[in-house]
Amino acid sequence: MRTTVEITDEQHRALSAIAHRRGLRGFSPLVQEALAGYLRDLSADEVDVLLGLEGVLDDADEQEMRSRIDTVRATWRAS
Repeated sequence: MRTTVEITDEQHRALSAIAHRRGLRGFSPLVQEALAGYLRDLSADEVDVLLGLEGVLDDADEQEMRSRIDTVRATWRAS
């Protein structure tokens, strides 16, 4: 599945360098590897809690959250 993930320029350079050293054309396999490790380290309870959050916002709450996220993103400065 394709998705968009925002990363810093430094992260992009590091992932590209690692991918190049491994002989990979892109760094998707590296991101998949990192996500697999992250998810593997979550407890079953944490996963259940996260999955249980699906659909808990009504439309108004969703719009409010999206608005706040957009505001933060507009003023975010990557160091």
